[in-house]
Amino acid sequence: MNTNTNRGVVTGFLMLAMFLSAMEGTIVATAMPTIVGKLGGFSQFAWVFSIFLLTQAVTIPIYGRLADLFGRKPVFAVGTAIFMLGSLLCGFSHSMTMLILFRAMQGLGAGAVQPIATTIVGDLYPGPERAKVQGLLSSMWALASVVGPALGGVIVQTIGWEWIFELNVPLGLVAVIGIALFLRESLEHHAARIDYAGAVLMVLAVCSLIFALLEAGVRWSRGSWQIIGLLVLSALLFGAFVWVESKLEHPMLPLGMMKMRVVAIANVGALLTGAITLGTSSFIPTFAQGVLGTNAFIAGAVIVTVSIGWPLASTLSGKLIWRFGYRAINMVGMVFCVAGALLDLTIGGHTSPWLIAFFNFLTGIGLGLASNTQIISIQSSVAWKQRGIATGSNMFARILGSTLGVAVLGTIVNGTLAKQLARMQGAGTGAGTGTAQVKDPTAVTNLLLNPTQRSQLPVSQLHELTSALAHSIHLAFWAVVVVAVVGLAASLRVPGGVPDHNGKVAT
Repeated sequence: MNTNTNRGVVTGFLMLAMFLSAMEGTIVATAMPTIVGKLGGFSQFAWVFSIFLLTQAVTIPIYGRLADLFGRKPVFAVGTAIFMLGSLLCGFSHSMTMLILFRAMQGLGAGAVQPIATTIVGDLYPGPERAKVQGLLSSMWALASVVGPALGGVIVQTIGWEWIFELNVPLGLVAVIGIALFLRESLEHHAARIDYAGAVLMVLAVCSLIFALLEAGVRWSRGSWQIIGLLVLSALLFGAFVWVESKLEHPMLPLGMMKMRVVAIANVGALLTGAITLGTSSFIPTFAQGVLGTNAFIAGAVIVTVSIGWPLASTLSGKLIWRFGYRAINMVGMVFCVAGALLDLTIGGHTSPWLIAFFNFLTGIGLGLASNTQIISIQSSVAWKQRGIATGSNMFARILGSTLGVAVLGTIVNGTLAKQLARMQGAGTGAGTGTAQVKDPTAVTNLLLNPTQRSQLPVSQLHELTSALAHSIHLAFWAVVVVAVVGLAASLRVPGGVPDHNGKVAT
């Protein structure tokens, strides 16, 4: 990276780009009920989110590799331009099908924003400073989690839902122009060789896997031939991808890099922290609203503390890593995650929401320490020409972990709740002898999350249903504990010792 770059100005534009990426989830979620009311197509509701996740996930490693070949600026500009075009078209959607199609385009561009922004920070700042600035980028997620829902509500009620997408266009233009003007790159000019075969195989393999995870228990049952077939296809495609990559001189994903101890363990850690992140954020609000009976605002506030603890810990890790080393900080982060998960097991029907929020604040601290340490250790262990793909692989691992976590924990909750409802029905209790709508796990959860319908339930039936839901979610919390403990064990394999000024440690 050219030393003439104004690092402070570029960092400001990167924070803007990261804020856009972080806002995409919170602001759209707030507006979706209104969008469904305008466009219809409630049965396709989940795909508005799923397709964005799918296309973003499959492109992250590809953008990372392209950034290593052609430089950060052009890849960031192209990706952000695709994201802005998708956002513009989303605002002109006249049906749910059109919206889903353009959300896919948004995801294709979004796959460049977060990993390339993080890679540029890795280029601009040496070891100790790098960790601090990565913490600043993480703070954008905390800001988005607070601003997103409120801003989404205001936009929907004033100028219309279309503007939650259109807003990305001017802000995205500012970020792209700023990076183009102020970031200076010095590239080695050589003939770029793109691994098209590897890229296609990877996209197909990842699409098959994530599609199976997203649709298991939704469109098809988890043991159906469609889901099993997609998983087998994904495994075969991954096998073919590894074989192709091992034969090429310039592969899409250098297998030698993935065998590096630091990179391999950091990616395993990212997979596990991804599962903890979405596993916690998916079911804590459900517990607060469905079991405790809080309103949606309190349920959201209970989990937003994760996004407060995360950037605080990420920023602090910048000082701690160069005093205690990667292994120590990673371990401390996972200890916080284990502690937060264990405390979640103590949550009951009369637990204060604010106490739950504190538990999640501890989890956020753990995730911030561990995740930032993983990114810094990876970026410090590879050369510039591999930093893009190394960073992309870590972020892809985190997204994959989040998807796996939600799929597995969703299976646990729905399966356990179904058994609880069957037992109640067999025993002839209030819940079992109620209407048909309380016999299906999804319907029961929706019932308990709806304040109007919830208030109409007899007290005895409400108690039985909330107890069944609480028991089911507690089993999911146990699974989060297991994942956190595995993450703690994996952190023991992180190279010890204090890193030098460049962030390298003896392995």
